[in-house]
Amino acid sequence: MIRFDHASKRYPPGMNALADVSFEVDAGELVTVGGHSGAGKSTLLKLIAAIERPTGGAVLVHGQNVGSLKRSAIPYLRRNLGVVFQDQKLLFDRNAFENVMLPLTISGFPPVEARRRVQAALDKVGLLERQKAMPIMLSGGEQQRLAIARAVVGRPNLLLADEPTAHLDADTATDVARIFRDFQAVGVTVLIATYDNSLFPTARRLVLDHGRLQ
Repeated sequence: MIRFDHASKRYPPGMNALADVSFEVDAGELVTVGGHSGAGKSTLLKLIAAIERPTGGAVLVHGQNVGSLKRSAIPYLRRNLGVVFQDQKLLFDRNAFENVMLPLTISGFPPVEARRRVQAALDKVGLLERQKAMPIMLSGGEQQRLAIARAVVGRPNLLLADEPTAHLDADTATDVARIFRDFQAVGVTVLIATYDNSLFPTARRLVLDHGRLQ
């Protein structure tokens, strides 16, 4: 599913965000990535999603070297991949339903099927009754669940999340973590950058230290 083969990422003027990282994640696994702030967790996720490209080694997803993909091929990679960003990237001028609908509209889904998928995704995260609410009207936990719904509405087989429980109270963080475990239980591969591994006690854990895998 995912393979890092001596992958590195260097930013100018010579900062190594990741250095010689190698690991594999099997299909259907739940894996967490830990480490101090600045350890390289976010960079690792960005390499998988082809948001960034490695400066050394290789990153393979479904057997494809994503670092060498043509720009035109990246949207096809991301059709099977959902990403929950640390800052959520919600559109505050659109309601919950419209936020989740956006990736399907961009992908050209038929409207009737797209509406069914959006409502199913909102229902999965417990927001179906709030589909007309604007993001500003939602709590922090609800905004995070909305971001998850948008990430999974395309029914990806790979779900990436960058600190999805940061800044949430303990009960809300536990609820959000359960949603990710539920997706893994139905066969979705889940990779989560997190400080709090106690929320995912059965997950395999990778730990980064100054860009190197421990």
